[in-house]
Amino acid sequence: MIKEALSNLKISALNEMQNASLNADINHDLILLSPTGSGKTLGFLLPVLKSLRKDVNLVQALILVPSRELALQIEQVFKAMATGFKVNCCYGGHSTKIERNNLSQPPAVLIGTPGRIAFHLREESFSADALHTLVLDEFDKSLEFGFQDDMSMIIRQLPNLKRRILTSATKMDVIPPFTGVQYAAELDYLGNQTGKPDIALKTIKTTARDKLNTLFALICNIGNHSTIVFCNHREAADHISDLLWERDIEHGLYHGGMEQEERERTLIKFRNRSHRLLVTTDLASRGLDIPEIEHIIHYQLPVTEEAFTHRNGRTARMHATGTAYLVLADDELPKYLKQQPEAAQLPESLSLPDETPWQTLYIAAGKKDKINKIDIVGLLLKKGELDKDDVGRIEVLDKTSYVAVNRNKIEKLLQLIKNEKIKNKRVKIELSK
Repeated sequence: MIKEALSNLKISALNEMQNASLNADINHDLILLSPTGSGKTLGFLLPVLKSLRKDVNLVQALILVPSRELALQIEQVFKAMATGFKVNCCYGGHSTKIERNNLSQPPAVLIGTPGRIAFHLREESFSADALHTLVLDEFDKSLEFGFQDDMSMIIRQLPNLKRRILTSATKMDVIPPFTGVQYAAELDYLGNQTGKPDIALKTIKTTARDKLNTLFALICNIGNHSTIVFCNHREAADHISDLLWERDIEHGLYHGGMEQEERERTLIKFRNRSHRLLVTTDLASRGLDIPEIEHIIHYQLPVTEEAFTHRNGRTARMHATGTAYLVLADDELPKYLKQQPEAAQLPESLSLPDETPWQTLYIAAGKKDKINKIDIVGLLLKKGELDKDDVGRIEVLDKTSYVAVNRNKIEKLLQLIKNEKIKNKRVKIELSK
């Protein structure tokens, strides 16, 4: 089963951490410490898969995560493994009615945020009688977000737990007693040099007054490469976003003050390359599966070295390389940087980045409407007269779907399919906002 799952993921070999996790003694709890971007998701999903039984029709494994984005990412990976086991996702902002309906036919693996899983346990939406494995993913982040009470309540409601797997990108002095983790095997890869991203640090000197203009110049200089701009506060992210729109630079905005649907749409466009630039807070520094980020810009420097490390971990993932720029006004430098990184110069002559080759199509139908990727591709190729290369990443959610489409062909496409149906049903199709 493991071999087939890896084949479905197109993975020929596991890394050292994943092998160690898979082969750890199943009779002991496991603490998995590994850097961001090192493949921790597979590091715990494979042991979970190994423990599942086909003849049990109740929830067997529960994975608790600090954010809905991380929950959706893990669900996506498990589905791509094509194991035959059902998986479901529960999180705040999602319809509880849909989640209850999903749980009426219990998944083998349930993924969710602590608040929502606690809700479903109180409502008795699913039985925990057969639940033998608990994963606390990004556990340090869950504590930081204040989920201790919910996690404690959940664990008390799991009477037949046989194994606990706790993952973290930072080492903790003490594992809280409420986890029930005892006699755990610890796999510590935080000091593993091969797990550290290969990042070049560079500084851009400016003044407080010119900082926004300097950022604009840096973005223009980076040009057509995937980039995340990190701020400490959502107000700063909003301010930068306003400036970029004024200057005709397409980008995504992502922070905790936005509606969850907006945040989801932002990440979809960033993943499918409709946007190359993301302006965000530390909310995006962990738990998001956004591959191939080439540049990080610290518009505001984080207070702690740990936050700085996690931001940089968005780039140079899994043996790639990346560059992190520190925009420093008036010689500011955090104490955790022992020496000034190399200074980079910006050219005087600047040009705006090119438009991305993709735009995102919104379809007002999804999994709950029995719509799948094949249906969407069929519509776009047959009725929309697109070639296969004109269709990029497709994401099908519960009630909506999003498709990356060749920017040069999307206008004609919308005209061609405006009166067409999917699965004999007319649905709203438009350019995503």
